[in-house]
Amino acid sequence: MTRSSASLPPGYFDGIYAGNPDPWGFTTSAYEGAKYDATLAALSEPTYAEALEVGCSIGVLTRRLAERCTRLLALDVAETALAAARARCAETSNVSFLRAAVPEQWPPGRFDLIVLSEVLYFFTKADLDRLAGHMVRAVKPGAEVILVHWTGETDYPSSGDEAVEALIAGTAGTLAPHHHTRAEKYRLDVLRARAAP
Repeated sequence: MTRSSASLPPGYFDGIYAGNPDPWGFTTSAYEGAKYDATLAALSEPTYAEALEVGCSIGVLTRRLAERCTRLLALDVAETALAAARARCAETSNVSFLRAAVPEQWPPGRFDLIVLSEVLYFFTKADLDRLAGHMVRAVKPGAEVILVHWTGETDYPSSGDEAVEALIAGTAGTLAPHHHTRAEKYRLDVLRARAAP
């Protein structure tokens, strides 16, 4: 399988959603549902004041995360996905959405929780390094970062394992591994920012 040599562009995702409004089966897959359960169970706090979800897709996990956040900002690069996410979360007044292509576009502010679920392998090592730089500056003391990624073979720029390990290395010194779970088809990593002195 040949890997892409560049981070996947916005047009790739626009095309994916144009062909299928739920291309990864987020609303129907038992695997996805169980993974979301595990993601929420890995959160150590009952509520997070300021949270960021990078790559929210059609908002299935977003809707569930909203129950644990005072304010949640959800990003995606595909407007079709964002429209579906806005509709799914229409009754949750604490969620806002932004179309943004990270790492080039990164929102201002600092966060108590950052969630990256099934997105890191879309990036090259250079872009993962840039993403790590944004995250180092965006986490509040004691913040948590949740990384959940499929570990199978892909033709994306990185494998799930490569991408997660690159981000862990790129944020070392600010974020430290706190929890790791490896399921049959995915890995779940929780990183924690250093507490304020």
